[in-house]
Amino acid sequence: MNKPLRRVAIFCGLLVLALLLRDNWLQFVRADELNANPNNRRIQIERYSNERGNIIVDGKPITGSVDSGDKFYKFKRTYVDGPMWAPVTGFASQAYDANQIEKIEDGILTGNDDRLFFDRTMAMFTGEKKKGGDVVTTLSGAAQKAAYEGLAKNTGAVVAIEPSTGKILALASTPSYDPTSFSGYSGDDEKAWVSLEENKNKPKLNRALREIYPPGSVFKVVTAAAALESGKITDIDAPTDTPEGWKIPLSKVPMVNHASGCANASVNEALRVSCNSVFAKLGDDVGVQKMNEMAEKFGFNAEQFVPVRSAASVYDKKADRGGNALSSIGQFNTATTPLQMAMVAAAIANDGKLMKPYMIDQLRAPNLDVIKQNEPEQMSQPVSPENAQKLQAMMENVVSRGTGAKADVNMSGVRVGGKTGTAQHGEKNAKRPYAWFISYAKTDKGSPVAVAVIVEDAEGVGREDITGGGLAGPIAKSVMKAVLKSRG
Repeated sequence: MNKPLRRVAIFCGLLVLALLLRDNWLQFVRADELNANPNNRRIQIERYSNERGNIIVDGKPITGSVDSGDKFYKFKRTYVDGPMWAPVTGFASQAYDANQIEKIEDGILTGNDDRLFFDRTMAMFTGEKKKGGDVVTTLSGAAQKAAYEGLAKNTGAVVAIEPSTGKILALASTPSYDPTSFSGYSGDDEKAWVSLEENKNKPKLNRALREIYPPGSVFKVVTAAAALESGKITDIDAPTDTPEGWKIPLSKVPMVNHASGCANASVNEALRVSCNSVFAKLGDDVGVQKMNEMAEKFGFNAEQFVPVRSAASVYDKKADRGGNALSSIGQFNTATTPLQMAMVAAAIANDGKLMKPYMIDQLRAPNLDVIKQNEPEQMSQPVSPENAQKLQAMMENVVSRGTGAKADVNMSGVRVGGKTGTAQHGEKNAKRPYAWFISYAKTDKGSPVAVAVIVEDAEGVGREDITGGGLAGPIAKSVMKAVLKSRG
């Protein structure tokens, strides 16, 4: 071969080598980056080229897929009772991507997950259409309906948990939205999306997981737990040596009680009528360090993943004595999600053992084979069984003789424990208060359900009529009854 031809051959060989290197770089090194690129329409087109698998509740799908008639995106997502289930499912949109379970388990639902490789391979040989797998939830349809309908036109959220396992039974948030309204990419879908984005009531906000609120008096249960575990309280019926007008530390301001009979009240009586002074003093006696330790054992100061991420609830680690006293009654910087307060109620109902909350029971292949089965997992032991039973006695006293009477399910063999809360907020507490209620139902076989309810804004209710027992208690009652009835 003469010299010019040899040079051409070497040059062509180098070009082929460069092409191979570039191709492998794109296919293997940058594959994930390119797949995640929002400008890569092929990913979206492929995602909606086949029917998605379904999200399952009580053995039935609450999602579906329909032929959209579009030449690019063949199938469009649909939802059964979309507004009721949106806080659970999230959305899957051809134009606006996906979130929550639809996003987290997208690989299973589209059939692209590596664990479905065998199913995809078999479909190639059999000629069957590619199918997505299913996500089976822990949710109870009856509990979710009771929660959603209980909130009605109010702004708020409900979370219900099975204390013995951590399974989430209900997760409702209002106002809500219908994910079907923007699951395509037409002009109507765009209008629906823009309308939701501009809505000042934030219907797309998952208030059960992503909003944090001042907990008010429902936090007193955590303070009582800290007092018992630290040994500051041993007898729940003994006087607490708390004067009326107890002064907030580092201040000359007396703690205001909205209940009577708080002077020297026992912790049991103080929880029943919700005495601020008793619990503020208890928080001061326990101290900020041990108060913070107890809050964190219940899950505060950390995000929770159920698997949808929940915002971290807050207990101020660096509060001074005055701030800690106020934090101990759910004021100052204390803030919490409804999920977090449901976890508190669930741990107490479960004799002090906190189970990690979760709402996906299993992942299934298109042929219904179980790919992954989630199992209950203990998260912590905030209080001993003995102290948990004392807390149960106190919370059951709140329902049987105190401010939580409207939450009593009045069913034979069922004991209900609860705690009301009315949380002031805004500059100089000028805004309408939040109504809280946390509770559990318990039988001789254990506790099947614990609930947290917050009513952020109640339609048609005057400020003076906003109370946890009056507004949130009946919602908790309906959810507990739904679970109890569904289990016979």
